[in-house]
Amino acid sequence: NNHNKMQHTYLRYECADSFGLVSSAGTTNATKTLGFLPNNNTLNSSSSILVSTANSQLVGFSLRSDQSPCLKIGHRELLSGGVGTRLALNSHEVICLDIANGNHDSNIEKNTVVKVATGWMDGTVRIFELFASELTESNSSNLGCVHSLIQGSSKTNEDFLTREPLVLKGHTNSPVRSICFDRIANSSTVSGDALVSRLASGGSDGVVIIWDIVAETGLFRLLGHRGPITDLHFCSPSASSLPYTKTSQNFDGLVSSSQDGLVKVWDLAAQCCTQTLAGHKGAVLCSAMASVDGQTKGTRWRCITGCSDGQARVWSIMGPKRLAFNQDKQESIDTEEMTNSSSQDVDVAKSNVNMNDDDVFSFMGVLSPPPNVAASNEKITSIQFQYPSGKFVGVLRANSKNIDLYKVRNKADSLRKMQRRLRRKREKVGKKFTAAATEDEGGKKKGKKRGILEDDDDDDENNKDQNDSEMIKDDLSHDINQTKASDEFQYIGTARASHKVKSFTFAPYREKGGGIRIVCALATNSLEVHSVTKNTAVDTIAQNDETDSYIISKLSSLDMYGHPTGIRSIAISSNDVLACTVSKSMTKIWNVATRSCVRSLPLTTNLLQSSKSKISTFYGLCTAFFPGDSHVIVGTREGHLLIIDIASGDTVYIEENAHEGAIWSLDIKRPTAGETGVSIVTGSADKSVKFWDVERQDEDDEEVIAAGHPMVVHMRTLKTADDVVAVRFSHSLDPTKRMVFVSTLDCQIKVFFDDTLKFFLSLYGHSLPALALDASDDDTILASGGADKTIKIWGLDFGDTHKTLYGHTDSITDLRFVRRTHNFFTSSKDGSVRFWDGDRFEQILSLNGHTAELNCLAVSRTGAFVLSGGMDRQVRVWERTQDIVFIEEEKERALEALFDGADGNRNADKGTASIMRAEGDEEHDDEAENEPQSEAAVRRSVLSVSSGDRIMEAIEKSDQELKDLATFNKSQKGKGEKAKQRMLNPLLLGMEPHQYILWVLRSVKSAELEQSLLVIPLSHIERLLYYLIVLIRSGRGVELCSRVSVFLIKIHQNQVS
Repeated sequence: NNHNKMQHTYLRYECADSFGLVSSAGTTNATKTLGFLPNNNTLNSSSSILVSTANSQLVGFSLRSDQSPCLKIGHRELLSGGVGTRLALNSHEVICLDIANGNHDSNIEKNTVVKVATGWMDGTVRIFELFASELTESNSSNLGCVHSLIQGSSKTNEDFLTREPLVLKGHTNSPVRSICFDRIANSSTVSGDALVSRLASGGSDGVVIIWDIVAETGLFRLLGHRGPITDLHFCSPSASSLPYTKTSQNFDGLVSSSQDGLVKVWDLAAQCCTQTLAGHKGAVLCSAMASVDGQTKGTRWRCITGCSDGQARVWSIMGPKRLAFNQDKQESIDTEEMTNSSSQDVDVAKSNVNMNDDDVFSFMGVLSPPPNVAASNEKITSIQFQYPSGKFVGVLRANSKNIDLYKVRNKADSLRKMQRRLRRKREKVGKKFTAAATEDEGGKKKGKKRGILEDDDDDDENNKDQNDSEMIKDDLSHDINQTKASDEFQYIGTARASHKVKSFTFAPYREKGGGIRIVCALATNSLEVHSVTKNTAVDTIAQNDETDSYIISKLSSLDMYGHPTGIRSIAISSNDVLACTVSKSMTKIWNVATRSCVRSLPLTTNLLQSSKSKISTFYGLCTAFFPGDSHVIVGTREGHLLIIDIASGDTVYIEENAHEGAIWSLDIKRPTAGETGVSIVTGSADKSVKFWDVERQDEDDEEVIAAGHPMVVHMRTLKTADDVVAVRFSHSLDPTKRMVFVSTLDCQIKVFFDDTLKFFLSLYGHSLPALALDASDDDTILASGGADKTIKIWGLDFGDTHKTLYGHTDSITDLRFVRRTHNFFTSSKDGSVRFWDGDRFEQILSLNGHTAELNCLAVSRTGAFVLSGGMDRQVRVWERTQDIVFIEEEKERALEALFDGADGNRNADKGTASIMRAEGDEEHDDEAENEPQSEAAVRRSVLSVSSGDRIMEAIEKSDQELKDLATFNKSQKGKGEKAKQRMLNPLLLGMEPHQYILWVLRSVKSAELEQSLLVIPLSHIERLLYYLIVLIRSGRGVELCSRVSVFLIKIHQNQVS
């Protein structure tokens, strides 16, 4: 038994990197998934770096350069229990991002910090900091693009990729859907956003949290939405944009839109909601806000909300009248020069104010393209303004390839347009009154229907009885509420992408001649750049009509770096340098070390006999490298075999209709010493296994396609009872002992001898077909993974089942042994890669990080790394590290994760927001009105409780040390020179008691400090305050100590006083 107690150890595999994903916007459905980093030369458009969310990291592309990313930003995976290298790429998914990046000045200093805030699936907000100097060099140095854990690999820019971000945790387990920096508060400072101090994040649970990123803590959370937050914007319209004020007092507000169909305006100073826009007929899926005058302090603020009913509603934003009114009243009281006339004015103002003196938004109309442009009613998924000018707006609908573009007219133009509209309306109203005099009631209705413009039909009722003189009066005094969306926004065209657009953004710079650029993230995992420029040819006509004409054209597309659809198969070359991935109509060859795409080859050819000269596209299902690594072979769903030359990127041979059905699996038999030829086996849905020999194409042959390149020649066929799902050669070097394993749709695995095709064994046991199988190097065991979620290990001597392993929660799609061992990897539709020991029948590791089904994996020759690919279109690189795995520890960590998950869910239910969202909302409506609208941002967690315990322990230790010191000094009194020196206490790390307290306080995370202090009982608080006073007197840690003491006195003011 002693032998069993000895734990077997393994080396840990961890995710080093992932590649092949340009943008994961399609899966996360967030509105902000793209952003531009500033650089020293923002006037030169081409050097800006576009950052996009790509699963576990942010990927940056330089739009002018080659197709590979020039920047990757990710954070390290910290496994619980302190295991692992702590250098691995995280396994979370990033959803949205926002970048605080100066005023796009061309004079960004070298040491300016660019902040990139990201919202993650696990409910955390992470803020990465980059230096402007790094970004300028990035085009040449490729920052953090290759991250490797293998010992001795080059450690270039290691600090950059794994620089730890600031982590803010407040959304329990709900994904952070939207994130926004407060750019407005500091726009007056010289360096623009260098001082952004606040950040808002909105979760899927409808909670909005405001963070102070300088103090690294949450300020408060705002409760009130009952659906996921879709967009957040800080807004600060000055009250001076109102007609009757002279003040410049600003409203400090936040606007949140949510899928519950509401848009709420929050007053951040009062932490409450001051206005709710409830007129949307469905979920509000996005919103955008900007000052359309181009400055952050501009007076024309506009917000556009996109709704699932397909309408883009435009709102004008004003400072609340209450602000202006209070200020006015204050001034008048101060000066005490109120004449009767002015007091009457104030009364008039007051009567206007009383109704909605907190309202910030007023409705302006709906944004719609002109009648001659085909309009869609699809829901709107994204609206963006062009920053920093606010002069252009783009509107994107669901499942659409088109982005509608609008230009904002300046004040004078929109005023002119409005006056023309009112004049036309007045003429029509005049006609209508004359018609009404002569006709009966029915005629009037007809007149109304025919006469009013579409944009104004809702206002018509109110205006119908007004007489002309009133209208003229309105016309002359430009009342802001009279301006309609159609007066301010002019449709300029539609940008048409080549595929469905999932997300888009405007480049932050203008082209020569005032043009702009739009970057779209497409559903095909690629980026496209479109340019919008003024059409100078029709300039003269445009002058008369007040409408500019624009030309919209596609400039470039970045589609080499990523597969357009899920990856079906992956293979590694024999020297571990190249990898080949295959998807629906594309084969890509990658350099594994640099994570860059070397060749992108569409699976198309015009070599088919059946359809001469017509180009046919194929769906690749399986692939392998030929020995020598110069060619790859691909099996397709149409039943063809294609041979592709890597150097030229051409299809050099096609075996047409090699099978009548889809070729699900192929394997290559490596030549042994005795044999020279290479042979291939293919298994297909046409119920046959075919064996092929690889030969060189002969120049003399007339039908030859590419002389000197390989071709395949059909040798033998093995018929089976059902469709073949997987086929594999065994590894034996003796040709007489080499076997072929065939798995069929009837859940059987049959074993044949390769030389004679004589039947050897039939393996029963799977309840659904075995989709993957592989034999160990020594041919003693065969492992198979089935659609029944089980792995079976078979002995190849007698075909007995050694063991059935459980662990995956969905079909197993691929299985590969590590060479020279009995350990193997499996991939599954549950999105995980697992590592198993085939001798001890145990799961060693579960590797997570993919966000969709996994289809395939490949293990390198030495087992140093594993590549996995799936429907999320990324390839993850798992590398073997020097860290040792103990299976018992892994089991404990898995259980811990389960408990944490359950615990998190239980705690999440106790928030006020969830009480408001409780079932039977109708009954609780009265109570809900009295619910608080805000609460503390950071909830109590296991971490904050343990930090509180640490502080208490430190206080007790320090008290004990002071007592011991007093006793010691007493005992040494009067000894004169014989008095001993007391040793420093190692429990206090050799520090003085008050220094030790400061050291412990500093070790508590800033965001959790307040929660930790709430745990401490009153008796300890008294002592803590004593130490804080000592520290402040000695001038140590003054900022932290004053923060702690102010907080404690605030909380315990009754007891202290």
